[in-house]
Amino acid sequence: MENENNRLVVATSPGRSLVFFDLETTGLGQSCEIVQLAAVSGGHSLNLYTVPRRRMQRGAAKVTGFRVWRHRLYHHRCPVLTNSLKEVLVSFIAFLRMLDRPIVIGHNIRRFDCPVLARGLDEFDLKAEFQFAVSGCLDTLPLAREILKGRGLQSFRQENLVRIVVGISYEAHDALEDLRALQRLYGALRPTPQQVLRQSFTLDTMAEPAPKQPPAAKAKGSCRATGQWPLWKNFKQEVKVTEGPKGGTTGQGDATLIMDNGCK
Repeated sequence: MENENNRLVVATSPGRSLVFFDLETTGLGQSCEIVQLAAVSGGHSLNLYTVPRRRMQRGAAKVTGFRVWRHRLYHHRCPVLTNSLKEVLVSFIAFLRMLDRPIVIGHNIRRFDCPVLARGLDEFDLKAEFQFAVSGCLDTLPLAREILKGRGLQSFRQENLVRIVVGISYEAHDALEDLRALQRLYGALRPTPQQVLRQSFTLDTMAEPAPKQPPAAKAKGSCRATGQWPLWKNFKQEVKVTEGPKGGTTGQGDATLIMDNGCK
């Protein structure tokens, strides 16, 4: 079996693709389910919705704006087109494969998003495929704590970090907006390969205690439904990848890549 540390070293290699990933869920408990899965890599994005089998918790619905009514999903009272959870997960894996084993990055994903993702992958026997499609995962919450140690920050919530480090405010609790902001935050933090390696993990190691910080670490409204396509059939995955003007991402896609073990 491949040594875990050697596998994660790949994630720090120059030119390694980065995929910023976020989930919106029915709540914060261990049994919560995925409602929205989004991923951003440079000018490309993936944004998928699924109708959860469990009820939305009142607090989560208030924060995220998601509601389920008559088996349809609404976001801030606007209907969104949905796919099955399996289609969402298979499409996410296809998106990752397109980027040649990227490192998956998110804020507080080690304790929340990745365990939720792992449960879904296990349900459909897709965990091994996901693990093979990525180089590892990176949590920007402990990474920011390491890099910004000594700055006297009272909160390491993503919104607060983006406001202080990047100097912008944004609409939190929408997965795509969260990721576009996180991508800018990561660029502003400029972590070293050693810092990235210390905070990297896999779905198999995420339950292990996170590494301690080294002593030497120093501070430094439209109601239009988002379009989706059928996403997989007979192992051919169709992935909605969006690219906006001058490389920016958009909510509505203008490019669709058909994936079948590689780009076509």
